Amino acid sequence: MNNAILIVDDMEINRVILAEGFRDEYEILEAENGIQAIELLNTNNNIAAVLLDLIMPEMDGMGVLKQMNESGRIVHIPVFIITAESSEKMLMDAYNLGAVDVINKPFMMNFLKCRIGNIIELYRHRNDLEDIVNEQVERLNKVNLSMVETLATLIEFRDCESGEHVKRICGLTEILMTAVSEMYPEYYLPRHEIEKIVTASILHDVGKIAISDSILNKPGRLTKEEFEIMKQHTTKGCDILTQIPDIMDNDIYNYSYDIARHHHERWDGRGYPDGLVGDDISIWAQVVAIADVYDALVSPRVYKKAFDFETAVKMINDGECGTFNPKVLNAFNASADKIRFKE
Repeated sequence: MNNAILIVDDMEINRVILAEGFRDEYEILEAENGIQAIELLNTNNNIAAVLLDLIMPEMDGMGVLKQMNESGRIVHIPVFIITAESSEKMLMDAYNLGAVDVINKPFMMNFLKCRIGNIIELYRHRNDLEDIVNEQVERLNKVNLSMVETLATLIEFRDCESGEHVKRICGLTEILMTAVSEMYPEYYLPRHEIEKIVTASILHDVGKIAISDSILNKPGRLTKEEFEIMKQHTTKGCDILTQIPDIMDNDIYNYSYDIARHHHERWDGRGYPDGLVGDDISIWAQVVAIADVYDALVSPRVYKKAFDFETAVKMINDGECGTFNPKVLNAFNASADKIRFKE
């Protein structure tokens, strides 16, 4: 349980008075400017509240509040403003940055201890409740992910050539999405979004459930008519996903739907089912597309042997498997060592 109070004031007498008032119930931490306060916040996980002066040298109280907002600490740690005659605008700015109350000088310690103690308890209860909710959400997400993986396993049983295809696609998607995000600011996504996309890639071929075995597992090249039926796995995958949106996180569902429909689109518009061109194709669908092609090339099929790594990479770069976004291709080539390691 957090049980420290951080007192931030450039005047030592104020720190001494406040420290003596709370010392019996709390561990006391002191800082004489905002920079010291941030250092203590960064290194101490036991802080239950911050008593913060606004006007200080080096970094003032507003700077501390801004940094606490950026780090997210303002949500979990109540901040009380220490003031004697700060302007109304300054106090409103502090409230807008998340301060919860004002401590007026001179200090009325008995009243002050009750006010601060009550708010600390409220924050503790709220933080505990948030932890419980987060644990329940994490547990539910694990159950939902298990259901998604089970569905993907059913696809593999039907498509006897796929083997570990789904797991490999997840690994390749993670490598490529990370590389694209790091190399190209216009495609940047935070880590938690990349993780959702990786999960969504599990269901890229979910529509194959609706394709007949005679086509899905034909030991040879498909006829034109059969290929047109096979292409329907993209739209049929979306039809299936519309029936099960509640088994997964809403963002993962949206990524899954887009990837299932568009992982066979191509940069030049010659893909299917919608003939999308360029960045009309989402970056995550583009990434899963190249991952899917690469894995198909290096995996054995009843109608072909597996190509070696170098041959597969050359075929992709030479456009033998369709046209890809040059930036995604650059990320693919830059990740060659990681991709080879995944084999």
